[in-house]
Amino acid sequence: MWHKCPDCKEMTTSDELAANLYVCPECGYHNRINAKEYFDILFDEGIFKPLFENIKPLDKLGFEDVKPYAARLEKAQRLTGLDDAMSVGVGSSDGRQLVVSCMNFNFIGGSMGSVVGEKIARSIDYCIKHQLPFLLISKSGGARMMESAFSLMQMAKTSAKLTLLAKAGLPYISLMTDPTTGGVTASYAMLGDLNIAEPKALIGFAGPRVIKETIKKDLPSGFQRSEFLLEHGFLDFIVDRHDLKEKLSDVLSWMMKDKS
Repeated sequence: MWHKCPDCKEMTTSDELAANLYVCPECGYHNRINAKEYFDILFDEGIFKPLFENIKPLDKLGFEDVKPYAARLEKAQRLTGLDDAMSVGVGSSDGRQLVVSCMNFNFIGGSMGSVVGEKIARSIDYCIKHQLPFLLISKSGGARMMESAFSLMQMAKTSAKLTLLAKAGLPYISLMTDPTTGGVTASYAMLGDLNIAEPKALIGFAGPRVIKETIKKDLPSGFQRSEFLLEHGFLDFIVDRHDLKEKLSDVLSWMMKDKS
């Protein structure tokens, strides 16, 4: 099968794209990937232990818009093989034990619901118990509106848990990928000891179209992309997917030196 790059429009075979970590070999565009692919990249030989797989979402509110929320969940679970938008694993990354929580955009747009927040909370508890660093990979349209306040409360819940991680002296690295928006950006995605991103990732609260329509002005070139945020002090660095594992190993060696 062939894949057309959304950025440069060049054609690449699916096998070539996968071998290049889903980065366009012509222009370097980082195609969206999910937890399975990130875990293969980050964990040594792709080996890890899945955590908290028994947590599944419920339709507590009986929410319905154009279709029932319960039906949306059933369809997303059937098409993706996932229970919800967050996957968690622990394993060796360049010889160092690491907990990785990764959002899956293919599950209802990576939206943050109660299960996402609970898995983050439990990931942090696991890190504190086992004295491990924490990497959270965000890729989300924001809070899951079908869960209303149950979703919004995850912003405060995860932020409070991250405070406990900081008090334990354990590092939290937040990796923002395309897109990281809404309540995710307004909470845990921007609270890292290191806030990093992939190239050209869309990162912001409201999207550029909404902002432009609201303020009735043209936005700066590259507005809300990783490079713009780095220039304006919102990111520590941008990392190419090919360099991610090595870069994480370098910074964790420094951040965990008193834990060795």
